[in-house]
Amino acid sequence: MADNKAKRGGADRALIALTEKYEVAYWSKKFKVTPAKLKYAVKKVGHSAKKVEAYIKLQKHRASDKSRIALGEAYEVRYWSKKFKITPARLKAAVAAAGHSSKKVEAYLAAQKAAKKTKKAKKTVKRKKTA
Repeated sequence: MADNKAKRGGADRALIALTEKYEVAYWSKKFKVTPAKLKYAVKKVGHSAKKVEAYIKLQKHRASDKSRIALGEAYEVRYWSKKFKITPARLKAAVAAAGHSSKKVEAYLAAQKAAKKTKKAKKTVKRKKTA
């Protein structure tokens, strides 16, 4: 549907007209996405600028959060504790110590495991010497 240039009120500003190149350019720049992503979002949620903005924010949030551990979400705690093969309590402690980055938590857990191995090896050496 072509944009009615006679209408200039809030109702017209709240809608995204994909048939108008200048509107696609404006909204793409405003939401900081490519025109193709804007068109996809409009087809997905409708022409409302508010709905499109919320959809785009959600997609950006999901993309940036793939490597971060959100302890507030139960499914995230289950996923990461299963991935690292630890209990949820240990995962929460590791996140508290290393931060929410999955790479940092993985490195922290690897360092803990290595420290535990060296400590265990030292114990067995002491036992052999005393026996």
